Amino acid sequence: MRDTRTLPLVLTLVSAQFVVMLDSSILNVALPSIATELDLSPVGTAWVLNAYFLTFGGLLLISGRAADVFGRRRMFLLGAGVLVAGSFLGGFATTDAVLIAARLVQGVGAAMLSPAAMSVILARFTGPGRARAMSGWGAASTVGGAAGVTVGGLLTAAFGWQSVLFVTGAVAGAIGVAGWVLLPPGPKGARRPFDATGATLVTGAAVAVVFGVLSAPHSGLLSVEVLGAAAVAVACLIGFGLLEQRAADPILPTRLLRDARVGGGVGVNLLGGASRVACFVLVALLLQQVLEYGPGIAGLAMLPTSLAGFAISILVLPTALQRLGPQRVAVLGLLLLTVAHLLLATVDNGDSYVLRILPALVIAAAGVAFSFTPTTLVIAEGIAARNSGVSSGLASSTAQIGGAIGIAVFGALDAARRADVLQAGGTALAAAEAGLQAANLAAAIAAAAAAVLAVLAFPELRGLLTGRRRGVEAEAGS
Repeated sequence: MRDTRTLPLVLTLVSAQFVVMLDSSILNVALPSIATELDLSPVGTAWVLNAYFLTFGGLLLISGRAADVFGRRRMFLLGAGVLVAGSFLGGFATTDAVLIAARLVQGVGAAMLSPAAMSVILARFTGPGRARAMSGWGAASTVGGAAGVTVGGLLTAAFGWQSVLFVTGAVAGAIGVAGWVLLPPGPKGARRPFDATGATLVTGAAVAVVFGVLSAPHSGLLSVEVLGAAAVAVACLIGFGLLEQRAADPILPTRLLRDARVGGGVGVNLLGGASRVACFVLVALLLQQVLEYGPGIAGLAMLPTSLAGFAISILVLPTALQRLGPQRVAVLGLLLLTVAHLLLATVDNGDSYVLRILPALVIAAAGVAFSFTPTTLVIAEGIAARNSGVSSGLASSTAQIGGAIGIAVFGALDAARRADVLQAGGTALAAAEAGLQAANLAAAIAAAAAAVLAVLAFPELRGLLTGRRRGVEAEAGS
């Protein structure tokens, strides 16, 4: 990444991840303004956010595979263009239906752009160069997610919520132009088949899972929407498993999941993604509903998270990856996320931002930086470079599906706890404090569970545990 010939390319690739993560959180602070202006119901308000995660999380794996087969540069440019179109459609929206449709389109563009960009890094770089490039990717993820809250709050306060979408479209357009100039054409070789049936089945399963999870908070666990989505997901997964065993060039060879790095990484990413994605959503609610900050102040309060995440990803993460390896660093990041959520669970109205909120935000930034990128590298170690699009799609899709599950589960706990407090005669402020405390505690448990799973599943860490156990047994026997 220090090579001046590759630096502009790497900056373009990580900027693509920045705008994807920016778009995932930039409307969080603007939601109250959108709901008021468009007269949204609670369900409609939820789907302004959910629509993006539905298509983004559901299409990442198939988009990664498409990048391997049809060309990473082509998918990068197409994704940027679709993201621009969705952003400007949303900026001009005057009804909830148009805005939700725009968010669906944005999610499609993001699902094309992100795995295409990451697959270029995984295919082009190895060793320390890959670690540095992926550290930049991690910085973009952390800064993008946190900056979305900051930028969204400031833009909404100054120019209205529409400006949030226009800015996203402008940034995506600039990244698309840079990609057109800098991305190399793909290598020429034998044309690979595209497993269209397998792609349809795995995408159907992913979309059904995300839809069911996102529908549960407002429809109920036993609703037609959730049960129907579960049935579709199970049917698609069974069909996918049977089909992939016979496919000539399967979209996701099932043997890959038997590799502890891949199978373990998927599980770790689902749990870790739940904690990571929910972190920014819960912090945005905490700042506005418990500390009672306005949108602009809440956005500024998140700024240190962006700065800390960038600094840690660029200055600390590459060295940590070289010295400790991605498996150990991933566990460290998950433990930091656990601590951050536990600290956020103790925040009450009137608490000092500097003494109580800021330390938790910095720890959360470190946890995000140290968990997602290393887990992605662990998964990539178990998948060949020619399938780097599958690596990136699998890592990103499991993290986003985990995030969708986390938001739904933690949101349900938050809502249930608030209802209990209000029913007992408590104030709205007391209900918000109790609800967000329960949600943050659940997110801490998810992060801790991911750390335990990593220790048990990742080969290097499992080997250390086995070696220590044998040592103890040898000492006892002597």
